[in-house]
Amino acid sequence: MTSVSGADAVILVGGKGTRLRPLTLSAPKPMLPTAGVPFLSHMLSRIRAAGITHVVLGTSYRAEVFERYFGDGSALGLDIEYVVESEPLDTGGAIRNVADHLRADDAVIFNGDILSGADLAALVAAHRTSRADVTLHLQRVDDPSRFGSVPTADDGRVTAFLEKTPNPPTDQINAGCYVFRRSVIEEIPAGRRVSVERETFPGLLERGRHVHGFVDDSYWLDVGTPEAFVRGSADLVTGIAPSAALPGPAGQRLVLDGAVVAGDAEVTGGSTVGAGARVASGARVRGSVLFDGAEVAEGAVVEHSVLGAGARVGKDAVLRGVVLGDRAVVGAGCELLDGARVWPEIELPDSAIRFSSDA
Repeated sequence: MTSVSGADAVILVGGKGTRLRPLTLSAPKPMLPTAGVPFLSHMLSRIRAAGITHVVLGTSYRAEVFERYFGDGSALGLDIEYVVESEPLDTGGAIRNVADHLRADDAVIFNGDILSGADLAALVAAHRTSRADVTLHLQRVDDPSRFGSVPTADDGRVTAFLEKTPNPPTDQINAGCYVFRRSVIEEIPAGRRVSVERETFPGLLERGRHVHGFVDDSYWLDVGTPEAFVRGSADLVTGIAPSAALPGPAGQRLVLDGAVVAGDAEVTGGSTVGAGARVASGARVRGSVLFDGAEVAEGAVVEHSVLGAGARVGKDAVLRGVVLGDRAVVGAGCELLDGARVWPEIELPDSAIRFSSDA
């Protein structure tokens, strides 16, 4: 990937991450441990690798957590600034809210919950070559009916922004990454909610402005749900998703410092075992994320699940597709399946069986 020069990066990280509760009760979604580091670390590594060094974070929920962890960004070779929304402004309003902190003529805007392998330098080059007002990263997906679709003309110009439909005319969707001319950002109304999908982008088309589409089919995943979060973390660990921030070699598992995994335990499928976490004899952990201090007892099975900090899974318990909040306890012999979520501090008694439920 060639280097980007003369561009800022803006990452929008103000959302509350309600789809990922109870994990996001204690931390913003972009700060959740993902393949051993906060999810945002993987995004920042891509930005730095592309040669962009000035980054503005648009924050709101638990804003102080970001600055406490990343500081001024110098440890990462970045210059990070923070802009806090006092009230929700939606994507367009959040972009406008950071305008006074931009330094370059072009700004690459990222939604803070997208894991992507798109070539950022090629994206910016396409924007500049086409002399576009805004360029959208458009991702080809197998099932575009789950998203709004974005058709383009032969020259790459975006022609429409379409809502979800059973039979979309294209497999191209808005991938949550944009390049804006700074002058276009300054045209967005300030101090109120603005949707880029429903107001900014359609408005530009109506006024005859050049909205360009950069289309590719690289790795892409919205990690906003527990299922996708687990998959994204596993893809990072196994090397399917690109990142320079992985704190260890890619492989079937990532075991952080201070974690203990019994010799006969199976930890596979891109699982992460956080610092101080323990996986006991005979346990099987597959495609899962264990936050710091989590424990899996003897003979337990944990598949495609997330265990919050200090959560405990009892002997011979079975968890498949489950989220445990911080310090939640699942008793011995329990069976939790299909999207069950256990809130922080909750203790389930031995042999409780629950399906697709919250506790």
